[in-house]
Amino acid sequence: MKPRSQVFVVAAVIEREDRHVLICQRKSTDRHALKWEFPGGKVEPDESPRDALHRELREELDIDAEIDREISRYEYQYAGRTPILLIFYRVHTFSGEIQNRIFEQITWESPDKLPSYDFLDGDVDFVRRLARGHTQASAGHS
Repeated sequence: MKPRSQVFVVAAVIEREDRHVLICQRKSTDRHALKWEFPGGKVEPDESPRDALHRELREELDIDAEIDREISRYEYQYAGRTPILLIFYRVHTFSGEIQNRIFEQITWESPDKLPSYDFLDGDVDFVRRLARGHTQASAGHS
């Protein structure tokens, strides 16, 4: 595989039958302390985005997820950091019981209420689109 000029980050929009989605709050000792996010993480050089998300969900939530379709991707750059390519996937099916292994807290929330949470800056536009029921649109930031 050739080296990447940006970091790839994957995230799962895990949805229950009642349409609530799982969101996670970073610990107070983490970078971007107490910000909300979707579970996921960085893609390692030898991984595909889907494989990385599968691994991250096992590590963070102790579940074996069936990664569904990609619902959004866009580039974002935090000040002074390498640009990241955020890739969001929908997850409807998983085995195992969700365990909070690394977060301050996790909660199931209705998409329309997500904008009231203090999400990572890179997730804010996606969260707004998700709350309005639009998850196919791309948003670019620098």
